[in-house]
Amino acid sequence: MKSLAYLDYNATAPIRPEVISAMAESMAHVGNPSSVHQAGREARRRVEAARTQVAALVNARARDVVFTGGGTESSNAVIRMTGAKSLIVSAVEHDCVLAAAKLAGVPVFSLPVAADGRVDLTSLEKLLADAPKPALVSVMLANNEVGTLQLVAEVASLAKATGARVHTDAVQAAGKIDIDFKALGVDYLTLSAHKIGGPQGVGAIVCAPTAPLAPLIAGGGQELGRRSGTENVAGIVGFGVAALAAMDGLGDMPRLKALRDRFEAAVATHGNLARVVGATADRLPNTSCIIMPGVRGETQVMHFDLAGVCISSGSACSSGKVKVSHVLGAMGEPAADAECSIRVSLGYGTTDEDIDRAIDAWKALYDRTVGLAA
Repeated sequence: MKSLAYLDYNATAPIRPEVISAMAESMAHVGNPSSVHQAGREARRRVEAARTQVAALVNARARDVVFTGGGTESSNAVIRMTGAKSLIVSAVEHDCVLAAAKLAGVPVFSLPVAADGRVDLTSLEKLLADAPKPALVSVMLANNEVGTLQLVAEVASLAKATGARVHTDAVQAAGKIDIDFKALGVDYLTLSAHKIGGPQGVGAIVCAPTAPLAPLIAGGGQELGRRSGTENVAGIVGFGVAALAAMDGLGDMPRLKALRDRFEAAVATHGNLARVVGATADRLPNTSCIIMPGVRGETQVMHFDLAGVCISSGSACSSGKVKVSHVLGAMGEPAADAECSIRVSLGYGTTDEDIDRAIDAWKALYDRTVGLAA
């Protein structure tokens, strides 16, 4: 990994060394957190300490944090298990929310977004008036592909006026912007450990005290009956340590924004046909979505990979087939442009040298393809 410029933090962040150490130390101790003997009590202590750490990341109460097997499980539980009679889901939500909505067995209404990726609040008011009640509104805090930040507090205010509940997927926002669960006014907030340098396969739901949540997974009644299954103690411990590191790392975001802006400026200067998607919107400081016209995203990813730079395509792969990003489609991007997008996402390990390498790789591909055709 040292020889690579890893610029795919929105896919997964490299696990932090302190997380590995804490998890290894935890795995050396035996004990089921539900057991009442000494070993069990120690396991429980570790889980509860991590619960407090994760709660602090989003300014919530520890008792309102429900540990799960990841962000996808967390969002599925909220979308499918809250007793809503209808769902209002933004058109740019993560696939785990959109897929869960299809399985919920209730009417689903798509909330459109503007060209910058932000939800249309006027449309939300109309949908709230028309949707069967009680409705559940799901609007992500930050988009995983383009980085657009949503006005979640305003969404929550409109929803609450009609008796609707609100879920925000904060998986990509955690560790990149300040998050205040109470100030957002939402009922449910979902998180994933591996996006902030924790282990894969661990997530959380932050659930307001009055918000209903039936268990998606039944069994022994762990997590106060909200998510059964013996807790992944080592993974949860790692999540807690990563949450602490993510809070400490918020001060590094101006540096990452400067690196992101330098990359985008180089792209704009060198390739007058290239575009940054959502450039005028309030975005995450680490995320760029770039369109190189005429060069498919997967081709760009392969070129960057050969140059030792890890990025993502703006397209998603499903069952071996590449489909155009629904996010860019919802923002009004033509399909021909959307399939030529890439995502570059920075993180705590990103250096100036990494950005230099990415710029060089991008310029070389542009000159060899778009530049020659222009």
